[in-house]
Amino acid sequence: MKSIRLPWNPEGSQRLFWWGAALPAVLLGIIYSNGIAYMVHKWYADENYGHGFFVPLISLYLIWQQRHRLREKRLQGSWWGVPVLLIGVGLYFIGELATIYVAVHLSLWVVLIGLTLAAIGGEGMRIITFPLFYLLAMIPLPDFLYQGLSGWLQLVSSALGVGCLQIIGVTAFREGNVIDLGPIQLQVVEACSGLRYLFPLAALALICAYLFREKLWKRVLLFLSSFPIAIFLNGFRIGMTGLLVDLYGTQTAEGFFHSFSGWLLFVSSLSILFAEMWLLARIGAGKRKAFREWFGAGLDPIEAPRLSATGSLQTALRPPPSTYLFSLALLVPVLFVSMQINAREEIVPSRESFTEFPMQVAAWSGKPLVMEEAYRDALRFDDYLLADYQSPERPPINLYVAYYGSQKKGQSAHSPRTCIPGGGWGIASLRTVRIDAERAAIPPLWANRVLIQKGDQKQLVYYWFQQRGRILTNEYLVKFYLLWDAVTLNRTDGALVRLTAAISPGESESSVDDRLVGFARTVRPHLGRYIPDHIQPEDARDASPIVWTANGD
Repeated sequence: MKSIRLPWNPEGSQRLFWWGAALPAVLLGIIYSNGIAYMVHKWYADENYGHGFFVPLISLYLIWQQRHRLREKRLQGSWWGVPVLLIGVGLYFIGELATIYVAVHLSLWVVLIGLTLAAIGGEGMRIITFPLFYLLAMIPLPDFLYQGLSGWLQLVSSALGVGCLQIIGVTAFREGNVIDLGPIQLQVVEACSGLRYLFPLAALALICAYLFREKLWKRVLLFLSSFPIAIFLNGFRIGMTGLLVDLYGTQTAEGFFHSFSGWLLFVSSLSILFAEMWLLARIGAGKRKAFREWFGAGLDPIEAPRLSATGSLQTALRPPPSTYLFSLALLVPVLFVSMQINAREEIVPSRESFTEFPMQVAAWSGKPLVMEEAYRDALRFDDYLLADYQSPERPPINLYVAYYGSQKKGQSAHSPRTCIPGGGWGIASLRTVRIDAERAAIPPLWANRVLIQKGDQKQLVYYWFQQRGRILTNEYLVKFYLLWDAVTLNRTDGALVRLTAAISPGESESSVDDRLVGFARTVRPHLGRYIPDHIQPEDARDASPIVWTANGD
């Protein structure tokens, strides 16, 4: 499908060209103001995404490098840009209503693709495909993907660090993310996962692969190698930090050395990347190339067409095609609807604070505990309960409840399935169990039953997600209903409930199961005052939540 070309008038076309360039920037800047502000904040506040500031500038430079090719083609817009733009707009409404920022950011990118396609058509898109797709490197990962990746990298980095220490003769052991050096334990926290090196190195490796004047398989290999390079060097850094801590004390793991080692690691990563390029350039090469000849793929200068002054102006400032103007017109009603959405305030139900939670529940006596600040900062809940409950002549059960008034802005319950390995515990078994209520009128409770083990120690963990009247055991259903309720109810509050009991030597799993099931039945009725459901807060105390399991029962 091709656009209709408008007659050319020099002065009018020049004005129309600049309006066509400025108007989308204004429209998109207003429509996506919240999403852009959040993304820029992540770039500034989170070292993992600091490279995001440079990605749009790099993309613009790469597009500018192709200006002569774009001008030579005398491109026309395509009506295929309109459906692409509408897909982006639909994604925007989903993301804004649920405040899922990754959906908003992807929507902005899709809308830019649609506008570009409407302005220069498929032939022009092929010329600047890489710069447009490179913009994806500036989008922060969704929170649940970031948590999973960060947790896995922490474990890998810890294992590599311990391996480095053992190779050089230092006695070290690992329990999850804790490196045991004997009198000193070194905690590999989330900031040491290596993502702050992995993300920018992968973004730079992608640019190098694009510009590398070599065969495709070499360029792909160059990009993919950035991941193991960053991971292994981060593990080596943790190992060297452990060595210095063992020799000179814990102060060497903080302050100047910690920052300097980070910069040194990144510079080392780049050096390895360039060394790899040097090696790849010599594999199968007929003759040696100078360093400057390695780069430039996709940036070959194309001589501008020799036109008259009038022809040159007409080529550079020709009026935008009708497809592009129509696409811009579609954004105007989106602007007004977005203003209404931004004025919509999320409903956060009233509830009682966990400071009022009873420490005497039937025969169970509780002892409140205080969570360390580092864990509170990482979990980012709005309220929490952490207590050990014990009944006469029975071992204690740990109760942990994390409540989130809003799970829209990167705050969400961390699944124990991803957090447990970080403490050095291995998951021996995982299944879903049914806990019948004491009264038949109350629906049964479904919970994830996890048997975890560390050395000779064993524990049983029961957990479930209590979210706006639903009890869920499947993490993916939690995400689905989070989106659904954000759109239909304008609510995203919810909580994670976790019960933990140690299996004492000589004690059977079934007896610990009985203890956990009995406590779950006892404590469940008390949670309604602190975790609101679908019903209005004043009626929530006597309401029984809807139960949804991984199987939809």
